[in-house]
Amino acid sequence: MNIHEYQAKEVLRKFGVVTLKGKVANTPDEAVAAAKEIGGSVWVVKAQIHAGGRGKGGGVKLAKSLDEVKAHAEKIIGMNLVTHQTGPEGKKVLRVLIEQGCNIKKEYYVAALVDRAVGRVVMMASSEGGMDIEEVAEKHPEKIVRVAIDPAVGLMPFQARQLAFAIGLKDKAVNNAVKAFISLAKAFEQSDCSMAEINPLVETAEGDVIALDAKLNFDSNALYRHPDIVELRDLTEEDPTEIEASKHELAFIKLDGNIGCLVNGAGLAMATMDIIKLHGGNPANFLDVGGGANKEKVTAAFKLILKDPNVKGILVNIFGGIMKCDIIAEGIIAATKELGLKVPLVVRLQGTNVELGKKILADSGLNILPADDLTNAAQKIVSAVNGGR
Repeated sequence: MNIHEYQAKEVLRKFGVVTLKGKVANTPDEAVAAAKEIGGSVWVVKAQIHAGGRGKGGGVKLAKSLDEVKAHAEKIIGMNLVTHQTGPEGKKVLRVLIEQGCNIKKEYYVAALVDRAVGRVVMMASSEGGMDIEEVAEKHPEKIVRVAIDPAVGLMPFQARQLAFAIGLKDKAVNNAVKAFISLAKAFEQSDCSMAEINPLVETAEGDVIALDAKLNFDSNALYRHPDIVELRDLTEEDPTEIEASKHELAFIKLDGNIGCLVNGAGLAMATMDIIKLHGGNPANFLDVGGGANKEKVTAAFKLILKDPNVKGILVNIFGGIMKCDIIAEGIIAATKELGLKVPLVVRLQGTNVELGKKILADSGLNILPADDLTNAAQKIVSAVNGGR
């Protein structure tokens, strides 16, 4: 689960990370009121969407007067902000963060994330703050420094100092950076993050170290432990179909193809999408109905798939373990009748009660194409959506 920058900073402040004064605004008038409350003579108006690269897309503006604050807010609120992370369709900006300005001396990058290669949480830092870390990794890999965090003791002060020295911090800023790094590591662990990023982390002319931007991603499987974080979820930033899927406990991700996939098990779903691609097709979604699907869940899954107007055919690939093939067959028939399915449907069943499941489908009288194996299923659905070619 993702949250907005202003929310991420609220979380980080609880763990001791230093941020600037800021307030979120939903209208230009609220933006001006926020700037007055914050005080000072320089403010930054920042679009709040779940994507990076906002500055390059025109979503971050410096204001040196209240009139400029209002003018920037009027332009940003309601705009369709396109960045490298939103895709060409962009995202509509519904709110802005008004934040006080600061005297920036140097920008840095720091993040905590899971490194599966070493099997630990790793903190990485770079002197190239303000840039996309992928770009830094490509052009200046030597400028990214990493330390692995021992889960028994957390990030140690000496490790934090190593990071600070390695990215070029000196004097008073070193101790302030050490505090920021340790606080970030604690926030990552205690909030069950999958990633915690500050980009840029800035050193001011006074030697302070401040999180100028922040991004937190949370492990969805651990959210039951954090009801306060769940409350930060912004449904306007998520795909409506994926929101609907979560209500039915379906794992669904929309893609840009034309072959809908209904599969049980994440690994099998990935393999199904791969083999569709292998045979010249293009999957329209990732959809894992899980191991305990029933008729209602299968029907809901079909409805989600068919909400995409690009879907020209559906491939059902079920391995019956806990989930019995006859139950799935009944769910497929019920969904097909209820929805008046008009696109080609290929079904491949294996596992518990597979023969009974196949018989139920064969006796239904519906136009369902059976498949004996996954290769055969992929070939049939690709051929069907391509008009039999």
